[in-house]
Amino acid sequence: MGRTLKVLLWGTYDTGKPRIRILRKGLREAGVNVDELHFHVWRGIEDKSQVSSVWSAFRLIGTAAIWYPILLFRYVFSARHDFVVCGYFAYLDSLLIWPLAKLRREKVVVDAFLPIFNTVVEDRKLFKVGSLPSRLIHWLEKISLRSADVVLVDTDAHGRYYADTFLVDPRKIVRAFVGVESENFSPKDAVDSGPIATVLFYGQFIPLHGIETIVEAARLLSDTAINFRIVGTGQEASKIRDMIAERNPGNLDWTEWVEYEKLQIEIEKATVCLGIFGTSDKSGRVIPNKVFQIVSAGKPLITRDSPAIRELFGDNPPRGVTLIEAGKPQALAQAIVQAIGATDTGYSDRIIAEIAPSKIGQRLRDDLLQRIGV
Repeated sequence: MGRTLKVLLWGTYDTGKPRIRILRKGLREAGVNVDELHFHVWRGIEDKSQVSSVWSAFRLIGTAAIWYPILLFRYVFSARHDFVVCGYFAYLDSLLIWPLAKLRREKVVVDAFLPIFNTVVEDRKLFKVGSLPSRLIHWLEKISLRSADVVLVDTDAHGRYYADTFLVDPRKIVRAFVGVESENFSPKDAVDSGPIATVLFYGQFIPLHGIETIVEAARLLSDTAINFRIVGTGQEASKIRDMIAERNPGNLDWTEWVEYEKLQIEIEKATVCLGIFGTSDKSGRVIPNKVFQIVSAGKPLITRDSPAIRELFGDNPPRGVTLIEAGKPQALAQAIVQAIGATDTGYSDRIIAEIAPSKIGQRLRDDLLQRIGV
């Protein structure tokens, strides 16, 4: 029997995100000894880029100022581990733990699931390129990634971005798909919606998702027996609200919030589910949570073609998956009509296995063991 890998999840990572839950579960299912030292400073903040009010910012800073010393103190007196994993949102956590980890001869893993400079400055344009905040964000991300022993990414496309943008050593980069909590998203009997087909999109209103493409596709199909259901809100909510008012697609229903536990019900009711359609470079580097969830639930999926999505589906996507050019409402409308006419899916056992926590944990365990010569 091989050596048991010992991992510590440390820091202020967001326990509400599927990413950390899947990594934790997958590693444990792979036989890894996983301990945790954690405080959730992000509690109640769904979109971290939108901490805009003075009160929210001060509350966040104050909570972190209290808990970081406590977490560092507890780490000093904790048992030895092979790796300290700083979960998303990892960058400040990794810089604070790095000196102590080096003294204890433990390796630091940064989960670079979210590239902050690309997301906040280049994609969402919350700060201008070259401004003081943008330079600080770039510096924080660069130092965090380059000092880490392992950089964990969700797609190889993101790994190449980090290597090119921040000169991260490609040998330090390890891919672990986001994956899915299959117990929450599993195939169920389809809900009979009668002659009306339902097209579902859920997610944050951010540029990456290309929601304006969905709204325009709904307008193009407004005279058909196809209803669109959008669940979500966020940065671009006011822009999308204005667009809906102008286009006035009578076949579109928008709900701002559905509990995570109830997303399965929304998916069950849908005839076809949508991924992302943004045109940015970032959109081409990600496979969002919803793609894994939709596939695990066995529903037809339409999403943009990209290098990242090809990592999961390969050059011959399975039956039930339609890949289209980004930002093209007409292409989306056509794909929806075709998908409704052929709603059976052909997701292979290989794809389902690839996105399960157990497989993700096994691969990550093997990658980490190689880095300590086991």
